[in-house]
Amino acid sequence: MKALSDRPGLGILFICFGVVAISVNDMLIKLLSGGYPLHEIVAVRASVGLVITLSLVKLEGGWSLLRTRTPLLHVARGLMVVLANMTYYAAVAVIPLGQATALFFVAPLFITLLSIPFLGEKVGPLRIGAVVVGFIGVLIMQQPWKEELATSRIVLLLPVISAFFYAILQVMTRKLGLTTRASVLAVYLQVTFLVVAFGFWLVAGDGRYVDRVESEALTFLLRPWIWPDGRDALVMLGLGTLSGFVGYALSAAYRMAEAATVAPFEYVGLPLAILWGWLIFGEWPGASVWAGCALIVGAGLFVFLRERRRQSPAPGRRRLWGRR
Repeated sequence: MKALSDRPGLGILFICFGVVAISVNDMLIKLLSGGYPLHEIVAVRASVGLVITLSLVKLEGGWSLLRTRTPLLHVARGLMVVLANMTYYAAVAVIPLGQATALFFVAPLFITLLSIPFLGEKVGPLRIGAVVVGFIGVLIMQQPWKEELATSRIVLLLPVISAFFYAILQVMTRKLGLTTRASVLAVYLQVTFLVVAFGFWLVAGDGRYVDRVESEALTFLLRPWIWPDGRDALVMLGLGTLSGFVGYALSAAYRMAEAATVAPFEYVGLPLAILWGWLIFGEWPGASVWAGCALIVGAGLFVFLRERRRQSPAPGRRRLWGRR
């Protein structure tokens, strides 16, 4: 019987399922972004997701699993996810889905940089070079040499900021270790989403601030709550169902296999985002976006491969699916 942390094949299946669900989630939120505020969508999604994740906790061992000696760490972890989500979806409401996803994938490069001061890891010149190449890809997408793109360039920074918050989350997770069940981790995330969403509702749920902003991204954050129609209500319920399983799938993937094994499969989300953008929104990336994508993805995959090589001290170590 393999140990829970020594099941790479199952970990890969979980990460692929989670990434596909995330790509559908992103597409549906972009569909809803023209009529509803982000915090309303998040509140409905988290409510449904919480019911699902609590059911998973019950199946995995009961309510006693929810007890924790580190509640503040769970709160901090949840806030990093909330900040990453808010900045990313504010961008998705304005820019093409594939472009936002590609920019978000600088997260592995941020993780590499943050691991130096916070985890004391040694990062060689090759990985530092890959980080530089990845950020050159960001600059190609940003095109700072074009003055007429100044406003849109601010929006293009949002997925990068989101990636930074996501990287902090991953560094925290790596440092603390995953000693909690995947379902319990997902419950704490859903509770954090609910608290933040209803906090937004109390402060800005009546739309009192929306007339003071011109940015579409800020409008998406500050728009007043409205009762969803039948179709949109079903979409929000679907988002909640996806959310309930995404948190579990990602946590399970990283508990069943090494990060260096499963993390490269997160890049499956990029072609899916481009596909949804083309099929649903009529978006097709331009030459600068393709060039930036190639540099960011190439740099990220290089970093992951170097990390996996570093974690494999012996050539006779088991292969990906546990066979010799």
